[in-house]
Amino acid sequence: MRIGIDFGGTKIEAAALDAAGAFAARIREPNPGSYDAALALVADLVRRVEAEAGPARSVGLAIPGSPSPRTGLIRNANSTYLNGRRFAEDLEAALGRPVRLANDANCLALSEAADGAGAGAASLFGVILGTGCGGGLVIDGKLVEGAHGVAAEIGHISLPWPAADEAPGPACWCGLSGCLETWVSGTGFQRDHEAATGRAWKAQAIINAARKGDVQAAAALERYIDRLGRGLAMVVNLADPELFVLGGGMSNVGELYDRLPQVVARHVFSDHWEGRIVPARWGDSSGVRGAARLWDA
Repeated sequence: MRIGIDFGGTKIEAAALDAAGAFAARIREPNPGSYDAALALVADLVRRVEAEAGPARSVGLAIPGSPSPRTGLIRNANSTYLNGRRFAEDLEAALGRPVRLANDANCLALSEAADGAGAGAASLFGVILGTGCGGGLVIDGKLVEGAHGVAAEIGHISLPWPAADEAPGPACWCGLSGCLETWVSGTGFQRDHEAATGRAWKAQAIINAARKGDVQAAAALERYIDRLGRGLAMVVNLADPELFVLGGGMSNVGELYDRLPQVVARHVFSDHWEGRIVPARWGDSSGVRGAARLWDA
């Protein structure tokens, strides 16, 4: 039995996977929004999952950030109260056992490479398109985290090949401007639509309107697909993965899978591109499943 924790901005999920990779227990609770309360909740969720499924041999944790390989302190988390903290060590002390921790997009990629949409692929790039935008790279079944633990951070590179009206781009919470996250996250999609129309709509409302023929909503969706396609093309030019697996709320937009490939193909440095872009098999469970597998990575 392996336990995974997916530490999201609005919810925290704990799950136990048996030896076959099936769920033996799953519990979700709202994220309390502060460090001490969240730490206590994660420890409590582990105990509750074990009470239901039995003792686990390992605990893995997916977070919206990553530990610095130099200091061990969490950095780059959009749940900013995690930054500067020794979250893994504090959780180990609370549980009395070792814990492994990784970025949530890395966990999605690991899960989907193991037994998801990318099972059997030699290389896979996972992208979370939710409140933020994150990426994870798996080659031959192994996570590629890089020398400084920031490999595949697609959300915080600049939008590739920007048009004049896309530069310098919106301010990002990271302190820079024009990061891909500010354009292709769900919140970035909403921001762009509102800036163009004055309509403060949620992402799903924009998608629904586009499907019903609303010209402004359809234009916003077209801009979104073009920008995401440029971002994926940049990844192809750097790493050329066999396939992309998309997770997060925007991955449920079916139009992406029909229209993104032609955008990517226009921008890659090659005479042809035949990669695949697919939704995550495990949906919003990919993070917790990948976290449970961190001890096997």
